[in-house]
Amino acid sequence: MTGRTGFLFCADPLRPNRPDPQAADEVAAVRAAGGPVALVDHDALLAGDAAGAVARVARGSGPYWYRGWMVPSGRYAELEEALSLRGCALLTGADDYRRAHELPGWYEVFAALTPYSVWCEGRPRDAGELAAPLGPGPGIVKDYVKSRKHEWHTACYVPELTDRRQLAAVVDRFVELQDAFLAGGVVLRAFEPFVRGGEARVWWLDGEPVLVTAHPDTPDRRPAPPLDAVREAVRRLGARWVTTDLAVREDGVWRVVEVGDGQVSGLPAGADAGKLFAALTAARPLR
Repeated sequence: MTGRTGFLFCADPLRPNRPDPQAADEVAAVRAAGGPVALVDHDALLAGDAAGAVARVARGSGPYWYRGWMVPSGRYAELEEALSLRGCALLTGADDYRRAHELPGWYEVFAALTPYSVWCEGRPRDAGELAAPLGPGPGIVKDYVKSRKHEWHTACYVPELTDRRQLAAVVDRFVELQDAFLAGGVVLRAFEPFVRGGEARVWWLDGEPVLVTAHPDTPDRRPAPPLDAVREAVRRLGARWVTTDLAVREDGVWRVVEVGDGQVSGLPAGADAGKLFAALTAARPLR
């Protein structure tokens, strides 16, 4: 391998020799930092053709961060293997990706900082039984990776988890809408009321915060959360490039709403991509 840290961006489906135009600012930031750029065919990767997906990646190049659209954990493992066969390496291995990307992987180390959660693989046979440890009160339905918060009342929020009929209806609608994109299984989370003001997205590299931005859904709101407790949890998690979304609860306590692998987390409009990608380009494989 070359030893220079590069980035694997998704190719433009219409012009496969060029990066996806939605990543233009990030590609420019990487190049400004002196990082190599290679292209991955995201559609081929999702279709199970990992070798075809990395066909444009030069043999013996890297190491690389992946930076692009979300990839199911199983497909990410195939990406890692296909790159290895070309003499290349990912700085985030498949195990670390799954641990940061999916709630069952990160929940234990963040349990004191995030809403109480339970989950199962696939569709639950009995949503009421799954929800029982959460007790009475409202809850949220999601999968291992994402919720459908834009269908709040039909496929996300449950006003009372002990109302088995309503819980089952929301879970069924969520699973129906996710369809083939259901990631891992169903997660039920205790609902915690947060104050209006948006979430903060914190970008971590090797256990240190590199950048604090707004959440992409509220790019005009930029809260400034305390990070000491979250830093300790991120370090315990052990994945290298991680994001945490934080919001303040109505009682004034900051809570972790979501954890994610930084490679597939979105930057909000107006964020300082240069600072983040300069730090990532300077990163090296851990020995």
